[in-house]
Amino acid sequence: MLKLKPSIDDLTKSAVRSILKNKSRTFLTSLGIIIGVSSVILLVSIGNGLKAYVSDQFESLGSNLIFVMPGTMMQNGPNGSSSIVKFTEKDVNNLEKIKKVAVLPMVELRSVKVKYLKTEEKTAILFVTSNYGKNMNSLPSPGNGRWFTSSEENQKAKVAVIGPELKTKLFGDSTALNKKINYSGTNFKVIGVIESKGRGIGGQSSDNAMYIPMSVGFIIANNHEVQSIVVKADNKDDLETIKKEAKAIMGKTYKKEDSFTVADQSQILSSINTILTTLTIALSGIAAISLIVGGIGIMNIMLVTVNERTREIGLRKAIGAYPRAILLQFLIEAIILSCLGGGIGIILGSLGAMGIDKIFPAKVTLNSVILAFGVSTIVGIVFGVAPARKASKLSPIDALRYE
Repeated sequence: MLKLKPSIDDLTKSAVRSILKNKSRTFLTSLGIIIGVSSVILLVSIGNGLKAYVSDQFESLGSNLIFVMPGTMMQNGPNGSSSIVKFTEKDVNNLEKIKKVAVLPMVELRSVKVKYLKTEEKTAILFVTSNYGKNMNSLPSPGNGRWFTSSEENQKAKVAVIGPELKTKLFGDSTALNKKINYSGTNFKVIGVIESKGRGIGGQSSDNAMYIPMSVGFIIANNHEVQSIVVKADNKDDLETIKKEAKAIMGKTYKKEDSFTVADQSQILSSINTILTTLTIALSGIAAISLIVGGIGIMNIMLVTVNERTREIGLRKAIGAYPRAILLQFLIEAIILSCLGGGIGIILGSLGAMGIDKIFPAKVTLNSVILAFGVSTIVGIVFGVAPARKASKLSPIDALRYE
């Protein structure tokens, strides 16, 4: 039996006993909080994972790259194309006039079917030049062939360099070198397998890609448009000067200000992180709605509990229990329910993020755990106040008469 002036420890023990009396109700009451917290952690983890993945990918390329893209960064689609302008080989030739740089044009076709004997797989086909491999850290690993030469590119040789994932899908454990992959009715001899660079977003990565000479790609596609151009500076200290030169060169052909973008890695990374942060906040806000729903569930159950224990409350007040003690006990019950749900939600959310991380970038951070748990605790306090106040304000006489 509670003392007339119980301590917080006494009130907590009493609240725990009350909660344990009905385990099913306790679980169902906390379910909304569990779903809300786990959803918030999952979505924030995916956002953090994407940011880390994008940063790692940019860092692996070095810090001296400049990207020339059609339109603005917001207008560029998933394949790097824009409806405003289309780059040409002439643009590439003009940019090659800049000193101390390597100019790397690129065309990427995603979800393209390639075939070896009876095995057919979807991959990304990239039309690139002979200097792409060494400048973009995509050279074959030792013993796994080579990159195609400028001579092969000029002769429109039907050769290909592939990623290790595509190699496994098409050839299994056997060698891929000198075997032929069919793309769009044309057979390409595999001359190299690049080193693994890790998974990509949504399963798309350089590990599951096929690189062919741009000269051959143009013929097969019957199109000489270039999607994007990378300019790699020999010295990163010259980056700003080279950016200005690239803008001036492109500006002579494309007069409109929004026709093209010239940006370095830090600018692109900043833009991507801004988009990902906004998206993560928006999705987390939607997920947090379930926390509000869970809070309402706690409030409803606590109000039911107050009604069920009206006579007990009346008896305690009749023998001198303070309203403050009754208010604290019911408030502590609500907080425990909320924290219990928050704790389970953190465990489930973290386990879910670990599972997702195997196929999609996801990274649980301490900040996301503290945020989710803190919000769930606040929800318990906010939605526990009304039932607790109702219990503390009950008249002893009316409460004892309650049936």
